[in-house]
Amino acid sequence: MPIKPSHILGMNGRYRYTKLNPSSARAFGFSKLKTKQLLLENNIPTAQLYHMFESYTDLDHVIWENIPCPFVQKPASGSAGKGIRIITKYLPQRSIWQDNENEEVTVEDLNLHVQNILDGEYSTWGSSHRALVEEMIIAHPVLKKLSKGGTPDIRIIVFNSVPIMAMARIPTEESGGKANLDIGAIGLGIDMSSGLTTFGIQGKSKYIKRFPQQKRKVSGIQIPFWRETLLMAVSAAQAAGFIFMGADLFIDETKGPMVVELNGFPGLSIQLANKAGLKRRIERVEGIEVRNADHGVRIAQALFAKFYVDQQRVEQGLTIISNKPTIVVKGDRTKDLEVPALVNTLRARSAISRKLAVDLGLLDYDDLLWQQQEVSEGKVPVVEVEFEVKDQLVKTAMLAVQRLDKSKYKVELGQHDIKQFLIGDIET
Repeated sequence: MPIKPSHILGMNGRYRYTKLNPSSARAFGFSKLKTKQLLLENNIPTAQLYHMFESYTDLDHVIWENIPCPFVQKPASGSAGKGIRIITKYLPQRSIWQDNENEEVTVEDLNLHVQNILDGEYSTWGSSHRALVEEMIIAHPVLKKLSKGGTPDIRIIVFNSVPIMAMARIPTEESGGKANLDIGAIGLGIDMSSGLTTFGIQGKSKYIKRFPQQKRKVSGIQIPFWRETLLMAVSAAQAAGFIFMGADLFIDETKGPMVVELNGFPGLSIQLANKAGLKRRIERVEGIEVRNADHGVRIAQALFAKFYVDQQRVEQGLTIISNKPTIVVKGDRTKDLEVPALVNTLRARSAISRKLAVDLGLLDYDDLLWQQQEVSEGKVPVVEVEFEVKDQLVKTAMLAVQRLDKSKYKVELGQHDIKQFLIGDIET
């Protein structure tokens, strides 16, 4: 499905939101070093810093042989993967290293790359240039086996403390082991609720259904530590004071997600990978009062969940439900309750009887997702609801409305929650 032009966030539109960031936050977007210090102060996991170089004389104090491999050389203020050199192996018998392209690297090569960074060859901002040498995160095996020569990362866009869009960036041979779409890396859209990959794009224009030279589909891959990754992105945004930003994270097999950098001017190709527009998602969370990182993640997973049918379900056939199904609504502090429901395709989001929500312990005014304007009732609470239909469990957000209190059908199922079903017209 093509992205609606009105939903797309362009470069000019992005400025409207980046200017909401206070100057104190923007400083973190311009400096990886300041970001690292901020993350450490707030106990947010990040790669270990081995060395920082501010001048040529700092090279007199580094013993490259003592730095644990693998490690990364990078500018403290750079973008788009410029100046990043990945050193994967040290060969002590020859006193040389190998990079991620299996090229031999000498001490002189390592020093020269630092000097180039200090000369500003790769830096994007400012006149003061620093070079960093830091730990290279070993990617989680789920992501590592998709990559060619580098470490995949997860880009998450956060607005108003809500993670609104995400993609996995997968290095390829064409990108030289770097997770940068500009030079040929792969971007995988991610469903915000489940953490499953959805669509794939290589570079910024070539949509793909399978990985190059592989049979594996780009969709349906479960991103490890998904909820923890979302929480960490929001926590980092809040620590830095960002209103709108992109967080880049690595996912380590044992340590879980680790923040790489924060970007106050995130790229917009994430919209292509998700076949969805950032502008529309920003508008949906603008003005919502977000209490904390966990609340922000709950809002994201309720608003931006999508359903993608896997191959097995395609082969077996989609589940068919009645247009007036009986569903089982899961109670929070009470037993589950079987109730009659009505499929209403004119609704975008489902609705539940407010009385039923209260009876099942689902309505807590101190713990609402948000409130939404309804034509007939004004502002109504939006609550988290789990229900089961035809042995399938659905977790969603529903409007708790009073007009269904006296209705035969205590739940109206909207478009958002019936995408994974085929609807019959016979009441059962």
